[in-house]
Amino acid sequence: MALRSYSWLLQVFKFTSGNSTKALSRVRDNVPVCIRLKSAGAADRSLQERQRQHMARGLPKQKPIAGVKQVIVVASGKGGVGKSTTAVNLALGLSANDPSKTVGLLDADVYGPSVPKLMNLKGNPELTEKNLMRPLVNFGIPCMSMGFLVEETAPIVWRGLMVMSAIEKLLRQVDWGRLDYLVVDMPPGTGDVQLSITQNIPIAGAVIVSTPQDIALLDARRGAEMFRKVNVPVLGLVQNMSVFQCPKCHHQTHIFGADGARNLAQTLGVEILGDIPLHMSIREMSDRGQPVVVSSPDSPEAEAYRNVASAVVQRLAALSD
Repeated sequence: MALRSYSWLLQVFKFTSGNSTKALSRVRDNVPVCIRLKSAGAADRSLQERQRQHMARGLPKQKPIAGVKQVIVVASGKGGVGKSTTAVNLALGLSANDPSKTVGLLDADVYGPSVPKLMNLKGNPELTEKNLMRPLVNFGIPCMSMGFLVEETAPIVWRGLMVMSAIEKLLRQVDWGRLDYLVVDMPPGTGDVQLSITQNIPIAGAVIVSTPQDIALLDARRGAEMFRKVNVPVLGLVQNMSVFQCPKCHHQTHIFGADGARNLAQTLGVEILGDIPLHMSIREMSDRGQPVVVSSPDSPEAEAYRNVASAVVQRLAALSD
């Protein structure tokens, strides 16, 4: 009896598999039975719609940062791909390409702030009469970072609520003055900080940084998909450490693979904003707090970053049309 019932259930599920609503009539133990199952596809769509409406009710209203025209976030799904170095040189590249534009730099990586080192800045921000923090400035770029508020070697051992509070202060309690662009160096990953920023302020676009390596591209794709889910335009991908050129023989080697980010950009339907080579001068100048865009403006490396900055401006203009 149990075996017959099990076989009968298998037939029911086989018959009702698929996306449309179906009815099954058959006789079991001389009793007519009619079963009507709602399609899985329709149920899923209904559930997703209810979840979307529920989330929309709970989301905070986006409020622009005072004085800031456009916010550009620089993100990566994985750490160690050169995101912060790219963010710093992007900000400097935007300023170098058009000196009439004012550019700021916000370090939102609370646990591992890199902007103080990369921009050669130390000290605590002063407070204005309105109790707002004044950004520290170098190379003409006003900067704000959690690294200015704690000791250089002090670990940030905070739980989520404290991190969210710190992000809110970095977003709302800084006197940026008037900025055309605010470049935000996001922490790696797709967690609370990313969601908090994207849900609280309007963002003009996101720049995804990745090496051509497959393992980095997996996380880069997750980062891009996250921004799409929260309705932030993905301006494009930056393929960092794309090629290494031997300083002696000038032979080029693709240490992390070739064109991985380009292939991912094609898959996602976004643009490649540029390729940044793996070059010793980028690392050396970054460690000294002298980014290549300002320390070696005529170098191919600086030109690569300025080209990325130009591509970002072009994408922003295209989105605003």
